[in-house]
Amino acid sequence: MRSTIYGRLICGLGILLLAYACAAGKKSSKHEALMVYQGKPVTTPGQWDKKRTAVLAHMQEAMGPLPRLKGHPPFDAHKLDSVVEDTYIRYTIIFTVAKGEQLPALLYVPKVHANGERIPAVIALHGTDKLGKLSVAGQSALANRDYAKKLAARGYVVLAPDYPDFGGLENYDFDGDRYQSGTMKGIFDHIRCVDYLQSLSFVDPDKIAVIGHSLGGHNAIFLGAFDQRVKIVITSSGWTLFPYYDLGPAMEKQYGGKLGPWAQKRYMPLLRQKYQLKPELIPFDFDEIIACIAPRIFFTNSPLRDANFSIEGVRAGLINIRKVYQLYNAPGALYDFFPDAGHDFPQDITTAAFHVLDSAFKR
Repeated sequence: MRSTIYGRLICGLGILLLAYACAAGKKSSKHEALMVYQGKPVTTPGQWDKKRTAVLAHMQEAMGPLPRLKGHPPFDAHKLDSVVEDTYIRYTIIFTVAKGEQLPALLYVPKVHANGERIPAVIALHGTDKLGKLSVAGQSALANRDYAKKLAARGYVVLAPDYPDFGGLENYDFDGDRYQSGTMKGIFDHIRCVDYLQSLSFVDPDKIAVIGHSLGGHNAIFLGAFDQRVKIVITSSGWTLFPYYDLGPAMEKQYGGKLGPWAQKRYMPLLRQKYQLKPELIPFDFDEIIACIAPRIFFTNSPLRDANFSIEGVRAGLINIRKVYQLYNAPGALYDFFPDAGHDFPQDITTAAFHVLDSAFKR
């Protein structure tokens, strides 16, 4: 399948090579190049571990600090309703992630767990759909968003939480919470989702993945960077390098700059307040974040006609990301797909992602 998709791109190879050559000129000048740490080349995994720590610190400069991850009250999960299907039961639940903070979610439990098996689990993150978690359950008006439901049918435990401003968190108070960004609230909630899954007796704690499209796509990347317990990260239409992000003149005018959409309360307001929406001032970029996932499995679906996330920025970023995977001798853990599609998660690419999961978790 991948060879077929790559075959479509041969005719554009010359243009892509030109984009690669220009990539260095579009990279932020505020922070060091990806393979440099404190002025010295990164040539070993040990050196990259130090660089990784620096990248996470730089992310928190723009997202706000990650709250402490220990000493929280019990999850106290409540099942609000259930739907019984042929191979799984879907529960609507709400559980405590921190004092005064509860997270609505869907929990899919395959019936096979009754045999005493410990089952791989996937956190399924939704896109910018007001339905929130229900959109990945098959209720979205858009096609190819029902990956939570499909993964449950394949035998995975699936946890699909709401993101602030969507679904059960539709009226979320960004001004009254303890976070400096909606992005950091999401990261904290999703780390607690990993904690919750690991607390379930029927989940294999060493086989947890995350998948997401669009909003869920970059939130999957953020979770994978901060939480190494997540062994597989699958992102669809979720990223490009900041200098390449451009939704067009109308959106630029509406949000006061090309990166204005990223500075909404639900994302990272400090990108405007602290960094003036200038890519060269932002202390991190997506190639660095994704490189923090290495040598774990990273799968990116990056459509050629995605109006949200420029394919040129994706390809430029992958040049650097591959260097880190090669540092770990793990180039085969990096999967990149470029379907001839718009801002979507086409069915054949979804199937390819599921095959990657199966090959890693069901051997």
